[in-house]
Amino acid sequence: MNEPSSPDLRAWWPAVVAVMLRPLLWPAALRQVARLAPPGWWRHRPYLPVPDAAYLRFRLLTAYGDAARAPEPADVVTYLEWCRAWPRVVG
Repeated sequence: MNEPSSPDLRAWWPAVVAVMLRPLLWPAALRQVARLAPPGWWRHRPYLPVPDAAYLRFRLLTAYGDAARAPEPADVVTYLEWCRAWPRVVG
């Protein structure tokens, strides 16, 4: 059985730019990168703290019905706004 392809990380640039334009989301984005990066990420290509490919495929498949699709920038911003607000909601 063929494994579905992962999204091309270059296709994520619009989402990255959308986050870069919102400095208030930077701390939440960095926390999520740290939480989702696999242990020892610096030892393996692409030498970036990207989540596991299987996790990304699952999240994209459940969100868009297509595991190879890059996320919508607005969806990433909304998710990070939720992450930023969550500690205040719980606490």
